[in-house]
Amino acid sequence: MKSKRQLPSPRFVLPLINWGFPTLRRHKARMSKVVTVRDLQKIARTRVPKAVYDYVEGGAHEEISLARTANAFLRVELQPNVLRDISNVDTSIEIFGKKTAMPVIFAPTGYTRMMHHTGEPAVAEVAERNNLVYCLSTMGTTAPDDLAAAVPGARRWYQFYLMKDRQASLGFIKRAKDTGFEVLMLTVDTPVSGVRARDIRNGLTVPPKIGLKTFLDMTTKPNWWMNLLTTAPLEFAAFRGYKEPLAQLAAKIYDPTLNFEDISWLRTVWDGPIIIKGVQSVSDAEKLADIGVHGIVLSNHGGRQLDRSVVPLELLPSSKAAISDTATQLFIDGGALSGSDIVGGIGLGADAVLVGRAYLYGIMAGGEAGV
Repeated sequence: MKSKRQLPSPRFVLPLINWGFPTLRRHKARMSKVVTVRDLQKIARTRVPKAVYDYVEGGAHEEISLARTANAFLRVELQPNVLRDISNVDTSIEIFGKKTAMPVIFAPTGYTRMMHHTGEPAVAEVAERNNLVYCLSTMGTTAPDDLAAAVPGARRWYQFYLMKDRQASLGFIKRAKDTGFEVLMLTVDTPVSGVRARDIRNGLTVPPKIGLKTFLDMTTKPNWWMNLLTTAPLEFAAFRGYKEPLAQLAAKIYDPTLNFEDISWLRTVWDGPIIIKGVQSVSDAEKLADIGVHGIVLSNHGGRQLDRSVVPLELLPSSKAAISDTATQLFIDGGALSGSDIVGGIGLGADAVLVGRAYLYGIMAGGEAGV
């Protein structure tokens, strides 16, 4: 029997149409259509000056490590088993005796208030609301005590660099302990500062050397400028009160003499969990597990430190096998931009995955809502 033609009925057609009224709030409209982190990345590029975006997006030298780290996740293949009851899915895991909603940790990132004036507290607020972990960077633009006051209920970890002046380092450790930070994360892949070509070209060095082209580009982002000028000065907040010039301060932060004995010393001055971030070989992972650190982060600093360095995801299976008989938890950092990437990291042996650029795209695109 052939179907008969008829005039379209409005009651069938109208529900299919999802038109909205034109709005002058174009940014809000764009944010409402975000589906993936890549969508946030595209919006972020339009919301901040090029120099700021490049600071987040860029890597060391020719950015080979940066590209390899991201591309490694594209090669991950998921093989599902079917005919399983998945009506109740629990993504939560236990990290150091406490349950967190997902195996995702907000990685430490420097200068977060440069990306958006709400800065580190906005990221920690999201972590608190969703029962996730946020790690504050020593190079952050919010001090540890200020963050603790702003988000007292958030799970807060503290990332720091063991400075040449060990006595000064003790001051940072005490400050983190006194303000309720539960984990100390020591970054060990920066014996010297990385060479980031984009930042050098844009003048985002220590101290800054911003040229006319970069300055003029910044003036094309009036909202960013207004927020920058009407909020607290941009600074390395943990170093507030230090009198040295910024260049001398930076030279103090990175210590080329750092070695395994310092990790043993660190265990005598911090009684909570210790994580070592920046591990890039199986042998180093084994040594650290033998020392008894609570966690290891396989990381090449997001491709921002040593170009042509190892890809963390590729190092993951062998590292997991090497320390599987220990109590040390294994994390991975760099390149994850989706839930599928997180699944890939967990499937290859990570206990949790750190994300940095993903939430920085979010905060540049839309502040806390973007995160």
